[in-house]
Amino acid sequence: MTPKNKKLALTGGAASAEALRQIEPDVMPIYPITPQTPIIETYAKFQANGEVDTEIIKVESEHSAISAAVGASAAGARTVTATSSQGLALMNEVLYIASGLRLPIMLVISSRALSAPINIHGDHSDVMDARDSGWMQIFCENAQEVYDKTIMGMKLAEKVNMPVMVIMDGFNVSHSVENLETLETEAVQKFVGKRQPINPLLDVDNPVTYGPVDLQNSYFEFKIDEEKAMLNALPQYEKIAKEYEKISGRSYDYSEQYKTQDADKIMVMAGSPAGTAKVVVDKLRDQGKKVGILKINLFRPFPYKKIGEALKNAKEIIVLDRSQSIGAEASFYSEIINTLYNELNHKPKVTSHIYGLGGRDIFQKQIEDVFEGKMKDRYLV
Repeated sequence: MTPKNKKLALTGGAASAEALRQIEPDVMPIYPITPQTPIIETYAKFQANGEVDTEIIKVESEHSAISAAVGASAAGARTVTATSSQGLALMNEVLYIASGLRLPIMLVISSRALSAPINIHGDHSDVMDARDSGWMQIFCENAQEVYDKTIMGMKLAEKVNMPVMVIMDGFNVSHSVENLETLETEAVQKFVGKRQPINPLLDVDNPVTYGPVDLQNSYFEFKIDEEKAMLNALPQYEKIAKEYEKISGRSYDYSEQYKTQDADKIMVMAGSPAGTAKVVVDKLRDQGKKVGILKINLFRPFPYKKIGEALKNAKEIIVLDRSQSIGAEASFYSEIINTLYNELNHKPKVTSHIYGLGGRDIFQKQIEDVFEGKMKDRYLV
């Protein structure tokens, strides 16, 4: 840690707002929804106090917020917004427009259960509903990761010209105060750099059209190009993570491998419960049991090859999902099965468990029982 870095106690929402203050986006369309609201509230205070010069646009819905973000980004502005749950669901129509237009918008999400019934607490239902919308998705375990990955996410989006979601667990991270280290603002701005928009609408000397009709003769090719751009995010994410490690001392690979090198059993998960799971791994390791955690950082695009390498020596893989795919296998579990089928010659035993829906806590004892094969039910209730 350099002397100019600061140690602060912040919630995950405030950590995201602090990173955004240092980035200082040009435009932020906002609409409140629990548990995301503290992000935009905190940032609005920065603007009201004259600490940032961001144009904050107060709109009438989340659909309007993402629509305004599309317009601002297409004009060439660095653009950020935030949401949760039904707000992200309401944005759904426009998410595909943002990615199809290759706009590097950043969307900070305090992930939350979807209705019905009404629930304001955290799970991954909302972001999994949007997983195939053409947005990159980066998951955070704690407030430190929220701060760091907000900065990384902005640079990644503008590097590959694709939108990105930076995801924290609602309440467990968004409203929990933790100690974290922040960088000097000058270092953050140097790292992120200035946006260099491609064909912005406000470049009147070089007029362009956004969102024209593309029928059978050209639509397919646009989608192929969109997929190529998304896959290009894999090497770019790796490069940006290494650059960020140099200025912060913190490393964020595609996944975090916690004591997996010699593990017979590896648990795969994302988000805040990974911290609890690491405590369980330490306990079981003290008992001589070879267990480990693979925590997913980058979910879209999914790094199949790298995840395959991390799992290649496991005899058993346990996948924990904090969402359901009603009528099908859960999202993380499906991607791990895809990874094993395509990347590994051997096929270890793989089990699927669903936990934490609607904000329900998961405890060390449950994770320990799953590792030891005592938890036969798919649902960790």
